Amino acid sequence: MKTSAVSGLLLLFVLFVNAQAPSYEIGERFNDRYKYSTLLASAQTQNGKIFMVRKYFGGLPLQPKGVFIEVYDKQMQLLSDYNFKKPSKYMIDAWVAQGQLHILELTYNESRLAYEYIVHSSSVDHFGFKPKKLLSFPSKPVEDPLRAQRIKGKSNGSFNTQVLFDDSKQAFAIDIRFKKGKERGQMLYGFNADLSPIMEHDFKIPAEAKDYAFEYLAQKDGVCYLMGKAFFRKKRFDVKERRFQYELVRVAGDKTHFQSFSEAGKYPESLKPVLDGSALKTVGFYADRKDKRFNGLVYFELDPQDLSIKKTRYNAFSEQFMLDKFGRTDEAEIKNLVFKEVALSPDGGLLFSAEEFFVTETTEANSAGGRVKIERFHYNDIVCAKIDASGHMAWARNINKTEVTQGDGAYASYSTFAKDGRLYFFINSGENPQKLSNDRIQFKQGYSRNPNLFSINLDAQGKMEYRKLINDKEARIPLMVSKPLKTTDGLFFYAKRGSKKQLVQVAL
Repeated sequence: MKTSAVSGLLLLFVLFVNAQAPSYEIGERFNDRYKYSTLLASAQTQNGKIFMVRKYFGGLPLQPKGVFIEVYDKQMQLLSDYNFKKPSKYMIDAWVAQGQLHILELTYNESRLAYEYIVHSSSVDHFGFKPKKLLSFPSKPVEDPLRAQRIKGKSNGSFNTQVLFDDSKQAFAIDIRFKKGKERGQMLYGFNADLSPIMEHDFKIPAEAKDYAFEYLAQKDGVCYLMGKAFFRKKRFDVKERRFQYELVRVAGDKTHFQSFSEAGKYPESLKPVLDGSALKTVGFYADRKDKRFNGLVYFELDPQDLSIKKTRYNAFSEQFMLDKFGRTDEAEIKNLVFKEVALSPDGGLLFSAEEFFVTETTEANSAGGRVKIERFHYNDIVCAKIDASGHMAWARNINKTEVTQGDGAYASYSTFAKDGRLYFFINSGENPQKLSNDRIQFKQGYSRNPNLFSINLDAQGKMEYRKLINDKEARIPLMVSKPLKTTDGLFFYAKRGSKKQLVQVAL
């Protein structure tokens, strides 16, 4: 009996350990006819079919040629594919809703002198796309109408637009900012995933008011909550002040509510709204003016109807965290943090991770003797934390990382998955991370030609474990690690290099 009891305990222990460690399966490698492509989106139907939607390019110089769609089963076997020969510079996103695959495009109609949002829709069972015009907005053509989409908050020219999806891709908002002479304006349009409209709002901005650069959308039952920076136009500022404040906008039918987040000596940053049942919460970071660095986490509870603030908590980072993050220099600062994951934990708290992301621009000489503008996208440190049900910070960790890319960012950055109070991270790296003091690690080399996939596990107390999940000998094709298809029990990664492709499944 004692032996059986011990064996049973050992079995339970093994099962517990295995439950925490990710497992993986590498799918069959297939030939691919399009060497140059980017992953536009991925989706899964209720019966388990997996859709990978890619934009592909051809010619010299490379130009968009169409959209290529692949359909896989749950065992990662390629069932079929479809070539949607629709050349377009601005294919924005794709998703599945009610048996339809939708592809959203921004195009310019030269005959009508207007930008138009078009949705191309097809049955997921029998491909055949039909266009539907969602919006048309008169404007002169501009060089980069989606600049605000690529670089949040940045706009230029007489017309700028972006599309924001909620985390579950059940709704999306189209934000349009325009300038006609001295007239400036901003319009918001909201739609459910099935393309039914849920909101339309004209900000009717007077000359002395604000411009909104929205960053996040949360939606429930047709009520939209949009968080972003409100930039003041003609307000006078002290040289040490910033020219914006974070604001949350609630749009429900023809009613609109606003809430600003400003307090003397506290400057909230990277705020994100979170719907938790009937509760509305907001999490993010804050800085003080003297330090110019993020000093901690901030938590708000708001009334979901009128947006009045019911609770505020500022949680300062520990001195050790600040030292780990910034070292001993007083000049270091985080340029910008973008949320990658905000999840509810079983005990009512919030688990989240954010990445330091920024863009630099340089002008360099090209082979023809001219000058060309180069954008570089930087994906640096990861800040992850847990806030308990009362709004207090339970723990915070920093994962040191430095990555930069000029092209497709799908292979850079990282992905996350929250389960049973734990946070899992998946990162491409060409070499093992460097071990630092105080149970910390640093990834010095990101995506390389033969990267390894690393998994990092943060438990409910913030304790970190990491392992090399897949080495470059097992999966010789690099994974698009920042664009996974998430399911209830894991992730599917798309792997692509040249004329070869495959899927990789990570189970949790």
